[in-house]
Amino acid sequence: MNEVDDSILEFLHELEIDGHPVALKPGAVHYNVVTEFGMLDKSLSTFSRRMSTLADHGLLEKAGDGKGSPYKITNKGRAYLAGDLEADDLEQD
Repeated sequence: MNEVDDSILEFLHELEIDGHPVALKPGAVHYNVVTEFGMLDKSLSTFSRRMSTLADHGLLEKAGDGKGSPYKITNKGRAYLAGDLEADDLEQD
């Protein structure tokens, strides 16, 4: 886990509407986190790669099939943000 992972998870968590996750493609997350909020200076490819990795660990899930599908945060992602799940625990998955 790194600062990009945390920013992605926090951003997607903040976008939830009435407890329902919002699904966004890596480009939209990158645009908002980097351009609009100036939180990080990382490339779109970094965001795409990290979102795929977060999905591999169950913190995000694809909201569709295919390479360009959007991602949304999972309960496991929320548990990580709440401090109920440690990064070390993710390595065991």
